[in-house]
Amino acid sequence: MNASSEKFASGSPPPISACIITFNEADRIGDCLASLSFCAEIIVVDSYSTDATVAIARAMGAKVLQRRFDGYRSQKQFAVEQASHDWVLCLDADERVGDELRASIEAARTTNFKGAAGYRCTLMSNYFGRFLRHGNAYPNRLMRFFDRRRGGWRGQREVHESVSVDGPVLTLAGDLIHYPYRSLQHQLTKTERYARMMAEHDFARGKRASLHKLVLSPFWRFWRGYLLRGGFLDGWHGLVYAYVGANYARQKAIMLWLLQNGQPVTTPPAAGSVEALDV
Repeated sequence: MNASSEKFASGSPPPISACIITFNEADRIGDCLASLSFCAEIIVVDSYSTDATVAIARAMGAKVLQRRFDGYRSQKQFAVEQASHDWVLCLDADERVGDELRASIEAARTTNFKGAAGYRCTLMSNYFGRFLRHGNAYPNRLMRFFDRRRGGWRGQREVHESVSVDGPVLTLAGDLIHYPYRSLQHQLTKTERYARMMAEHDFARGKRASLHKLVLSPFWRFWRGYLLRGGFLDGWHGLVYAYVGANYARQKAIMLWLLQNGQPVTTPPAAGSVEALDV
């Protein structure tokens, strides 16, 4: 039993393992780990970072494993399988557990997570200094906390991957705080990568592009997020976020059209905590 697990003695409510995948996250992993002090164990699966990510994680008490990156879903599921405890909390390095969410998890833990196979929470993104509370960005509900005996990172999707469980899913109060982008250029690069990956995924499943989708999909993304869902209430931040989301829809439609016309679309290699593009 490691030092962090000793405080969860036999007969206590179920201990929690936190699972994180990383690649070159030295500037963000510290704050993520600091928000997980209530967990009995922290597992970090690193894709051979070339910065100080591994050293920081080990210094903060995490168990670090290194594994070649072969997709987001498979990397996250591997991390879950390395955990010592059955209740697992999955985060990316650019996320932190907020105070209210932590209190909700600890309250559920005192009931032995009765009646639940998993829990949803909301992801709240800090977009260049402002928390987005409207539009396509919020509330973004995700299942990240679950009993691994009853579920996991299933399916074939390697982008916008998600957890599924066999059993009831309850909702926790509080937010998972998300710092998704280091800069606007980082967001644009990340958006293009996801558009490529989703186009390849859709093409493999038999989906095809059309002029209708190419013209209307970007417009609908912007109109839905900025107007229908109130993205304009987030000011200039909401406007830029909605615009980049519309551009993502345009890029994906173009790349799908290229694929169906025999033009290869190469996805740049990536690894680590680039999971949530909330468009």
